[in-house]
Amino acid sequence: MTEPTGGPTSLRARLLGPAVSARAAAWAWWGPLIVMVLGGVIRFVNLGHPSSLIFDETYYVKQAWSLIRFGTEMEVREGLEEPDVLFTAGTPDVFGSTPDLVVHPPVGKWMIGLGEWVFGVEDPFSWRVAAAVVGTLSILMIGRAAWRMFHNPLLATAAATLLAADGHHFVHSRTGLLDVFVMFWALAAFCLLLIDREDGRRRLAARVGALAPSPGSMRWGPGLGFRWWRVAAGVSLGLCIGTKWSGLFFLAAFGLMTVWWDMGARRAAGAQRWFIGSAVRDGIPAFLQTVPVALVTYLVSWAGWFATDHGYKRQWAADNPVLGPASLVPDPVRSLWAYHQEIMSFHVGLANEHAWSSNPWSWIVQGRPTLFYSRWPKLGEDGCEAADCVTYIASLGNLFIWWGATLGLLVVAFMWIIGRDWRAGAALSGVIAGWLPWFLYQGRTIYSFYAVAFVPWLVLIVIYCLSLAYGRAQDPLVRRRWGAVAVILYVTAAVALFVWYYPVHTAQTIPRDQWELRMWFDFWT
Repeated sequence: MTEPTGGPTSLRARLLGPAVSARAAAWAWWGPLIVMVLGGVIRFVNLGHPSSLIFDETYYVKQAWSLIRFGTEMEVREGLEEPDVLFTAGTPDVFGSTPDLVVHPPVGKWMIGLGEWVFGVEDPFSWRVAAAVVGTLSILMIGRAAWRMFHNPLLATAAATLLAADGHHFVHSRTGLLDVFVMFWALAAFCLLLIDREDGRRRLAARVGALAPSPGSMRWGPGLGFRWWRVAAGVSLGLCIGTKWSGLFFLAAFGLMTVWWDMGARRAAGAQRWFIGSAVRDGIPAFLQTVPVALVTYLVSWAGWFATDHGYKRQWAADNPVLGPASLVPDPVRSLWAYHQEIMSFHVGLANEHAWSSNPWSWIVQGRPTLFYSRWPKLGEDGCEAADCVTYIASLGNLFIWWGATLGLLVVAFMWIIGRDWRAGAALSGVIAGWLPWFLYQGRTIYSFYAVAFVPWLVLIVIYCLSLAYGRAQDPLVRRRWGAVAVILYVTAAVALFVWYYPVHTAQTIPRDQWELRMWFDFWT
């Protein structure tokens, strides 16, 4: 269809889909909200256990507190033995006067530090509360994203439930690491772009309707004005990059995705030269409304480093003056650029043996879930009531999500490329941005816990496949009822599996034989 027919009402329906009932729209809020509350409860309960720093909390929790204290990250005092023990024992003043070379931007650490400042750094709850907050909010966010994609409250609630019941997401929501914040800001940008998609199509339908073009007379289609939702998405993507540089891939993937959506809208609205029209009237504004905004947001996130005179390489430019045009660049910016060059050298050259490193090929099938914490108490120790016990935290994903998404990848790819279903492309976008780039770094030491960044889109892949089982609006009622039963049974099975693995996500002391029942494969241990 390349010409608007049937008037503005028909065009609006073609661009935005059929209208939804008020009851369905209400349950699309209430269902994910209820799930978010329940998912939040289990994330916050006993959040301070274990009371010691676990896994890479040893870096980010202390660096976060250093940001609060000094505005930038400082090294631990030279000669200080067991700083982690001192920190967790309520003596957080473990820093010296030497700036620390840190290899990740500060946004995620500022968020961790805010929790430490509000709740008191002596309480382990404070290290993890920010992760629990964003992990909880993301449950509602994925439900709302699923609603905007499928316009079905059952599927929206199912999406929220699957994310709430994913062990990988759950463990990160209870740990003071950075990757859960990458996931959160990327998902926030995705949700904002979904809103922008609807808003842009609504504007396009109204403006084309006002123009009332004759068939074949509309070349590019009207401009859509300034799009604030895209600006907000640019801020979110800047914060994502400001947590880890891997957020750059989300910026690239989402930027292409949103322009692709606009191309489809102009084509459906009857624009004869929809490709060039969208490139000029949507693509260029989309770039200007997201990329510079993300860059400015990223630079602002370094405000603590800019505001101090003792940050790592803060005085590098003063010690390395230049002549010519380069001298026009402010010294702090030159210093930050030199700092970033050193960070990049670290990331590219990182290659060391680690028992829990893994190849990206294995991530999606949970080939090597990362061990976050383990203790092996004997009878009478730490509540152990058997000869041998285990206290364990493994970032093992829910297999109904991860294996289900693995099987669903081909289905969704087919429906995107051959079926031209934008929802399939949207579900793939986060996987493309969060997973595929890691295949470029086969020689680098990498870990499966990075994969939490694209868990929401694995959920959307599963939901897309469940939507096919559920059926279309025009299908017979009996067909859709059996489809709803299939969706409910699948989600129920996923929740049951999460409950089974709950002890090894929360460091509960269990008999060793119970732990072995949950560790199905040798490569999980």
